Amino acid sequence: MTTASLPAAAAATTPERRRRGSQGPVNSSPPVTRRAQTRLGLILVAPVIVMTVVFFVFPLANALYYSVVDFDGIDPNPQFVGLANFQEMFLDPEVWHALGNNLIWIIIGTAAPLVIGLLVSVLLWTTRAGTSPYRVIFFLPYVLPGVAIGIVWGWIYDPVSGWLNQALTVVGLGDLARGWLGDPNLALYAVLATAVWASTGFVIVILLSALRNVDIELVDAARIDGANPAQRLWYVILPQIMPVFLMVLTLTLVGGFSVFDIIFIMTGGGPAGATNTIGTYAYSQAFELSRIGYGTTLALLITVLSVPVAVFLNRLQRRLSLDGSGA
Repeated sequence: MTTASLPAAAAATTPERRRRGSQGPVNSSPPVTRRAQTRLGLILVAPVIVMTVVFFVFPLANALYYSVVDFDGIDPNPQFVGLANFQEMFLDPEVWHALGNNLIWIIIGTAAPLVIGLLVSVLLWTTRAGTSPYRVIFFLPYVLPGVAIGIVWGWIYDPVSGWLNQALTVVGLGDLARGWLGDPNLALYAVLATAVWASTGFVIVILLSALRNVDIELVDAARIDGANPAQRLWYVILPQIMPVFLMVLTLTLVGGFSVFDIIFIMTGGGPAGATNTIGTYAYSQAFELSRIGYGTTLALLITVLSVPVAVFLNRLQRRLSLDGSGA
């Protein structure tokens, strides 16, 4: 290259040097390929996939197998019965009775904690000060083991020495004292009252946390416009916490399908099957009567009923969350 051509070459390379200089030092490492990104993604999701297979896919496949055989828990080669367990389930009157109890539990056991929890959480939210002790008091029943709650409330409902009957006698309502867990007409509602007491604290704490994100200016504007407390709650406060409210609704509602522990501890499904739900009936068939196949079929019924409801509410919650974030 001649001396005359040097300025031209330098001028030609100046824009390129300036562009590189503005972008900083050139990275000499090779770019990340799509294959490497795919490999990294698989590594990251591998633990979730393994847990899903171990704790969901394998148990579900195992349950489907036991639902088509007559397994008593002992015979290593149970007889294949096809859909006989499902046919028996649909013709079993106790299944429909248990489903009716589940429906009562779902309606009352979902509505009561949500209504009470919403009202109490709004009351604590408007108080603004000194609510920490109340949160602990309300949330404490939820963190207690279900076994402990069932045993303690069984003592409270005791017809002879129970606190409830003694309190009714003291206030002059001794005629209302009775064996709460021994009355077929009252046993389910007595256990349900215990479950409502235990779950309401969870609703209060979660909704109270959600209320912190409510726009106070909108509430004040509604008050100035003449909206009463019920209208402000329904039209202003509740729409702003609806995603969280639906999350609590989902957890409470799905729990109504699979309720077992507190009924099993307090009544065992009695008296005379009055408090049987699908969960307790499936347990009695599988482990008390050694009908593992039929009990597994009943357990699958819980899954078939609860999963679609949970999926629908979860999608509705996500849609509301996206609409709120977009707004």
